[in-house]
Amino acid sequence: MEENEACCYHVPVMLRECLEGLDIRPSGVYVDVTFGGGGHSREILRRLDGEGRLFGFDQDQDAERNIPDDDRFIFVRSNFRYLYNFMRYYGEAGNVDGLLADLGVSSHHFDDKERGFSFRFDGALDMRMNTRAGRTAADVINDYTEEALADLFYLYGELKVARKLAAVLVKARKERRIETIGDFLEALKPFTGKDKEKKFLAQAFQALRIEVNDEMRALKEMLRATLRVLKPGGRLVVVTYHSLEDRLVKNFLKTGNFEGKVERDFYGNARALFRLVNNKVIVPSDEEVERNPRSRSAKLRIAEKL
Repeated sequence: MEENEACCYHVPVMLRECLEGLDIRPSGVYVDVTFGGGGHSREILRRLDGEGRLFGFDQDQDAERNIPDDDRFIFVRSNFRYLYNFMRYYGEAGNVDGLLADLGVSSHHFDDKERGFSFRFDGALDMRMNTRAGRTAADVINDYTEEALADLFYLYGELKVARKLAAVLVKARKERRIETIGDFLEALKPFTGKDKEKKFLAQAFQALRIEVNDEMRALKEMLRATLRVLKPGGRLVVVTYHSLEDRLVKNFLKTGNFEGKVERDFYGNARALFRLVNNKVIVPSDEEVERNPRSRSAKLRIAEKL
């Protein structure tokens, strides 16, 4: 794919800051676990010499159109939760100099009405990152119990009306199966007053997407795997877009667990697995947000494995 086409697929967020965070060694081994449009990957490749290697993970077959024609690049067609398995397969477990995870959904996904990620279009209620397998958002809405639906909207959408919403969806699906975005939006009408409509819909769609793609568990598995994949001194660079994933990343980098509990050794010293490179979270500049509004909620955290 041509570079300008790939940029339309997804504009890489905080590109300069991410690359600075990786502190790239030209002959090093790097992993981009969220390949997507390949924007970050192409810039990493520009900084590698003939000995350097870059692995790019993506489970979405649409991303395969963006694979660069470069012998130093290895594309891994998989969810990043299997990071350790693949790096062990390629003989690089424990040998990685830097790993980048841009956890945002590609602009391509929001703009492709066939994928069902956005409430701006009608179409199938799908939301799968990997369209070759797994249940769709429609399956979740129609097959989950009322209690399970309430839990996912509360936990992943942080919606205070999660129980009422679940009850309304269960009632609506008894009349006919909720198959499309239009069907889903129709069921949500009691909750979408004009002043809060966009925020409510964004939260509801986020909750469904996270559940469909098992995003929180996959993120936890990937983060744990970085401890076995990165070499001592290796950099972990993570861009988050909502409070749920940012909390997990923040806690993991600070304490080595997802609860944020500081564990101490026999002598009372705090056990640390990473050294924070930026103690204060990095956010996009005003200029970047103006240029790419979808970057506005991004937070960048950088740490070095001890």
